[in-house]
Amino acid sequence: MDDIYVTLGSAADAELVEKKSVFIGHASHIDSEDQAIAFINEMRHKYADARHNVYAYMLKDNNVMRYSDDKEPQGSAGIPVLDVIRKGGFTDAVIVVTRYFGGVLLGKGGLVRAYSAAASLAVKAAGIVRYELFDRLEVICDYKTFPLIKNELSKLPAKLDEPEYSADITVRFALPTEFTAPLSEKLGELSAGRIKPKKLGQVYGIRQ
Repeated sequence: MDDIYVTLGSAADAELVEKKSVFIGHASHIDSEDQAIAFINEMRHKYADARHNVYAYMLKDNNVMRYSDDKEPQGSAGIPVLDVIRKGGFTDAVIVVTRYFGGVLLGKGGLVRAYSAAASLAVKAAGIVRYELFDRLEVICDYKTFPLIKNELSKLPAKLDEPEYSADITVRFALPTEFTAPLSEKLGELSAGRIKPKKLGQVYGIRQ
């Protein structure tokens, strides 16, 4: 897993008018190619009366990239939309740009600019989020030590689950990977070596 993962924050739309043609950009985060195809089909159905529904998407897994000019001149639509994703530095994203033809030909250069601009506006509306790799950790401690552990975690960008109370207390949390080793060392000092976080796996999260 990469340490940093950048993608779209939400689904969003944006509209651009160029020489009477209306371009509507639709951008969304996706987790799989099936989700990308479902989103594209949804836009095609919703805007079935439009002349073109151009799309592009990119997935981090296996570096999947797909695009379609949807009957626009080759290279004038799909690739410019895909370039918005590639040059934007984010992934796991799909963009569909719907075009209602206004009767004025834009030429290949004009189409490239319009599709790129509509896609960029949709991305801006969706927003970019930056995920970091977090370790999922578990600590089991007695009731006396729990306040000390809770205090140490409060100093860090940790995301805590609700503690589980029984004979001991089980604390599960996610922590940016760079803090795992220092925390383990600190908890060892506080507990005379009795407590060491157990690593459960890794997830992506947003640092608060």
